[in-house]
Amino acid sequence: MVKRFEKVAVLMGGPSSEREISLQSGRAVSQGLEQAGYEVLPVVLDERTVPTLDGAEAVFIALHGAFGEDGGVQAILDERHIPYTGSGADSSCRSMDKVLSKKAFVQSGILTAPYEILRAGDTRTLPLPVVLKPVTEGSSIGLHRVVEEAAWDDCLADTLQYGGIALVEQYIEGRELTVGIVDGQALPPVEIRAPDAWYDYSAKYAGGSEYLVPAPLDEPQVVALQSVARDVFAALACRGFGRVDFRLHPDGRMFVLELNSIPGFTPNSLLPKAAGAAGIEFHELCHRIMQTAAYDG
Repeated sequence: MVKRFEKVAVLMGGPSSEREISLQSGRAVSQGLEQAGYEVLPVVLDERTVPTLDGAEAVFIALHGAFGEDGGVQAILDERHIPYTGSGADSSCRSMDKVLSKKAFVQSGILTAPYEILRAGDTRTLPLPVVLKPVTEGSSIGLHRVVEEAAWDDCLADTLQYGGIALVEQYIEGRELTVGIVDGQALPPVEIRAPDAWYDYSAKYAGGSEYLVPAPLDEPQVVALQSVARDVFAALACRGFGRVDFRLHPDGRMFVLELNSIPGFTPNSLLPKAAGAAGIEFHELCHRIMQTAAYDG
């Protein structure tokens, strides 16, 4: 296995609400890279700082949420001219910020759900049902599907806890799908069948969801989803790897929800599941992503 780097650091933990998930991803990536023949330096971060990396030639970023996916750690590594996995600082910021992502989708002609942005005291104009999301959180934290007016105020208040701004989207009926991209290769789509057709935090981490890998789709649907996923990757100027989430409406329309620039990375996470369906073992996946490491500037 030819490698561009020998000693690599794996950054995990961090200050975000997704810290525990990041630690799981980081430990799995460290094991995968070791299996692929790398000398691995695991680094657990607690704040928005990066210590001296003890001779590491490159970095695998396994940080989810704030600092990992908002461009913060990428900007620091750019300044140090240290190659790292995943998208650059500007692209990471656009991908993490759901409003900036939405604007990029609209500008690129990518189908996405109608939306509006609300702060405390603003009046909603979209009809129910709607989905409430914090603008810069992941892992479905602060996510709500609102189907009755009686639930609106409490759900909005909860979402506004996370940054003071809520993205309100028209709820799209249909199937939940995700497409991973690794070094330009679109992976087989995965279908997520969650309890009550709603993939929130509980459905992700408390069990009960079913993952169909690969998703039961006809070939034209697979090709179309993969094509749109590549378009999303290009619209947000991403690189290396990522995962694009969709709702497939019963009439066949494919609505893009968002792009995860550093998706979960345990062997049971969705991107590694999709890679496995494409014949890519976990350690090989870690290696392939490590090979794409770069920095801006």
